[in-house]
Amino acid sequence: MADVPSMDALVALLRRLPGIGPRSAQRISYELLVRKRDLMPQLAAALQQAHAVVRFCKRCNNLSEAPLCAVCRSEHRDRSILCVVESPADLRAIEDTGAFVGEFFVLMGHLSPLDGIGPEALHIDRFSARLGEADLREVIFATNPTLEGEATAQFLAGLVPGGITISRIARGVPVGGELEYVDRSTLGRALHGRRLLDD
Repeated sequence: MADVPSMDALVALLRRLPGIGPRSAQRISYELLVRKRDLMPQLAAALQQAHAVVRFCKRCNNLSEAPLCAVCRSEHRDRSILCVVESPADLRAIEDTGAFVGEFFVLMGHLSPLDGIGPEALHIDRFSARLGEADLREVIFATNPTLEGEATAQFLAGLVPGGITISRIARGVPVGGELEYVDRSTLGRALHGRRLLDD
């Protein structure tokens, strides 16, 4: 706005967040300034608190307020299985299924040469240290099924020493999906990854 520079600054900052375009940023700014003013100090305090205390887990690179995150501190995890994900949000999604009891490694991104993101941005030193642990038996790559995610999984798989099983999460038709609406690539992978019906 021409005569409200502080609002323009708020809109500009919101636009820097993923998934928020110019109109969404402006809508959020208006909502905060007009209807949710009492939320603004709380939001500012929460941002400052998170900035001050949230760090990366020294073992898996997940977000944590302690040197080790809750997953790495747990004595009930299977340390022989390591699941590699792109982000803490991906880790949370897998944890929420309750189907995985191993450990994680969070890359904090994926390879993307066009965006200037090379291997050095993926904490390869920490990943290599995890690969050197004696009890590790399997590495599961759960990177996103995008060109960048596939390239990242292939690159990292090349770092895994012999004797450790390398696997990739399955991909296919979503539950509740209809075949006629599924893209050819997904359907082809679902056919290729088919399994026997349980008895």
